[in-house]
Amino acid sequence: MSLTDTAVRQAKPIEKARRLADALGLYVEISPAGGKWWRWKYRFGGKEKRLALGTYPEVSLAEARNERDKARALLKAGTDPSAARKLGKARSSISTEANFEGVAREWHTMKATGWAESHASTTIARLEKDVFPWIGKRPIREIDPPELLVVLRRVEERLAIETAHRLREICGQVFRYAISTDRATRNAAADLQGTLQTAASGHHAAITDPVQVAELVRNMRGYRGSPVVRTALQFSALTFQRPGEVRAATWSEIDLDAGLWTIPAARMKRGLKEKLNGQPHLVPLSTQAVKLLRELHPLTGHRGGDGCVFPGERGEGRPLSENGVRMALRTLGYDNETMTPHGFRAMARTILDEVLKERVEYIEAQLAHTVKDPLGRAYNRTTFLPERIAMMQRWADFLDALAQGVKLKAA
Repeated sequence: MSLTDTAVRQAKPIEKARRLADALGLYVEISPAGGKWWRWKYRFGGKEKRLALGTYPEVSLAEARNERDKARALLKAGTDPSAARKLGKARSSISTEANFEGVAREWHTMKATGWAESHASTTIARLEKDVFPWIGKRPIREIDPPELLVVLRRVEERLAIETAHRLREICGQVFRYAISTDRATRNAAADLQGTLQTAASGHHAAITDPVQVAELVRNMRGYRGSPVVRTALQFSALTFQRPGEVRAATWSEIDLDAGLWTIPAARMKRGLKEKLNGQPHLVPLSTQAVKLLRELHPLTGHRGGDGCVFPGERGEGRPLSENGVRMALRTLGYDNETMTPHGFRAMARTILDEVLKERVEYIEAQLAHTVKDPLGRAYNRTTFLPERIAMMQRWADFLDALAQGVKLKAA
């Protein structure tokens, strides 16, 4: 049943805030103090949201309905009305001679609606830390390549070479956006192509020689740091999932009896659409991996299903820090050019393929890479689960044999 202007005007406040519904998600919220606020309820990206449409009587019922209909049109076109409003405010607050930070934040607001939350927060954090303090207030039209290079050199000086390259790419996107909105005429980042230091390798450092892997496994088992980090080290080698996925694992994702780790789609390295609607990634756990977790459970499993499998030292509600496993490897004598947490993936990928002769599609599925059939169609992510269960057990047995000095024949 729709509202009338009379009903809104005569509505009286009560002790608690209340709502009077109109139609198509529009309602007026009446506060205990008597204020009347127009709101529109909608869903975007699987989440329920609210859009403020002004106060009554400054905004009449007819005007509120008109604003609702405009927002519904945006939603129908695939745009989040709340994000569109923020973008509009950002644009109106920036002059033609806009500064770099203003344009960058406007660009970020626009792009973030289609990004995963983690990627959006990481991108703006990089700009806030390494770019805005130096050129944020500078008119973007006046920034030239040498000025931007000075900013990126500061990042290089702390040996964050990959971060410097990533920042150049981000700044390039900001400049392109500024050009398209007539607030710059030159992409200073594009002119810096080839001027930054080259990273030592385009891949994460990894040990792939079986003899060296044997030594690595023995060293990890003898690690004298915390049992949480020692288990995380060995678990990383046994499952070879991405470091962030390992660190953030919760006990609710682990089925020890079934020997299965179910990583939610939202935690996987995927596009926003896949994170919201994709299938979870199933990771078979070998008997060795299950044994490790059973031994760890008395230490970290008492918080229940939502508790971290590998909590950090500063609080069990937070996962192991990003550098936890990396620093453990350093303690064991492996520098960043020899072995990294991400390197466990390359280690497994190489040996499973070249030494154990496992089928590539099984390996790629286990790595959570897109796997396609001969017709180019992507396999379901649960495909090959029985085969991967067997493969993961062979992998764990192989690591055990290496650590014990047993020489195995290739399959």
